[in-house]
Amino acid sequence: MLIETPYKNGDTISLKLSSGEEVVARLEEEKEGELKISKPLMLTATQEGFGLAPFMFTVSPESNIVLNTDNVLCVVKTEETMANQYLQNTTGISV
Repeated sequence: MLIETPYKNGDTISLKLSSGEEVVARLEEEKEGELKISKPLMLTATQEGFGLAPFMFTVSPESNIVLNTDNVLCVVKTEETMANQYLQNTTGISV
């Protein structure tokens, strides 16, 4: 049986929103009813496969965003390949 470690502050997480969007972000803080995330990117389909695009176009990419957990269906630690792509997109560091 594989035991998955839960996510923690500072981890790259994936969120499925009630609107159907899938978001990859860095978890800053979780408290009752809220998730504070930074550098959120939305999963998009491209001709080459999956890609990451800004979650919101009208705010700074460095903004912290607080999500109401009523609008979040699930939160999980992001799979390693996608987490590495997220890291490259947000920092320029290639793993």
